[in-house]
Amino acid sequence: MRWGGRSVAHETAAMKPLIVTGTDTGIGKTVVSAMLTLALDGIYWKPIQAGISDGTDTRRVMQWTELSPDHFRSERYILSHPLSPHRAAELDGVTIDVAGFPLPEDIAEGRRLIIEGAGGVLVPITRHFLQAEFFARWNAPVVLCARTQLGTINHSLLSIEALRARGIAILGVLFVGDAMPDSEQIIVEMGKVKRLGRLPFLPDLNAASLRAAFAENFAFEDFEAGHGG
Repeated sequence: MRWGGRSVAHETAAMKPLIVTGTDTGIGKTVVSAMLTLALDGIYWKPIQAGISDGTDTRRVMQWTELSPDHFRSERYILSHPLSPHRAAELDGVTIDVAGFPLPEDIAEGRRLIIEGAGGVLVPITRHFLQAEFFARWNAPVVLCARTQLGTINHSLLSIEALRARGIAILGVLFVGDAMPDSEQIIVEMGKVKRLGRLPFLPDLNAASLRAAFAENFAFEDFEAGHGG
C-alpha cells in the first residue's frame, strides 16, 4: 500500500531533520525515536514501515509518547512483511518510487523532524537503491543507534564507514542496552564520533519513563548541535 503524507510547499528549508538509524534491526531505534520526539518536541516520521502484524512503529510511538496527532506524519509506504523493504515491497506487489521521496514539507521553522529509518544503514529499499542514499539526499545528520552486545564494535565501525563514504554527517552514536564501557569507548575513539549517551532497557515504555531516561542519560545540547562529522 502507498500512503501519501501531507505536502505544503513552504518552510522546508527551515526545518531541522534528524535521522535515527541503526547498526542492525531490532536494536531499539523506535524507542530512541520516541524519546527524541518527546525531548526535542519533534515531529516523528517513519517513511517506510515493513511489517504490520503487531501494528506500526508510528502507532507505537503515538502510544508511548502520548503526543497529539500533529506530532506525526504518515508513512509513505506500509508493507505487510517484516523484511527488507525491497523484498517486502515485491511480495506486496508494490513499487517504491525512490525518485519521488522528499521530506515532508509542512514542518514549521525550527522544528525537529525525527526520521526513523528501516533496519540498518545499508538496507536495500529496492534492488538498485540503498537506504543510505536517502540519507545523503536529505542532507540531515544521523544518530547511529548501537546495541551494547557482542558484535557491536564491528557493526558500528562498518556503519560509520558506510555513512562517511557517502558524505553523511554523523551527529554521534547512541548506545542501547547495558553498559559496556570498553566497547563503547573503542567505537567512539576508532570511529572518531561523539558518544551521545546510552539508553538503558526500560521496563515500562510511556511518556514519563522516556522523558526521565533522556534527562538522566543525555544532554539536550548534543542534539541541537550542528551536522556532526
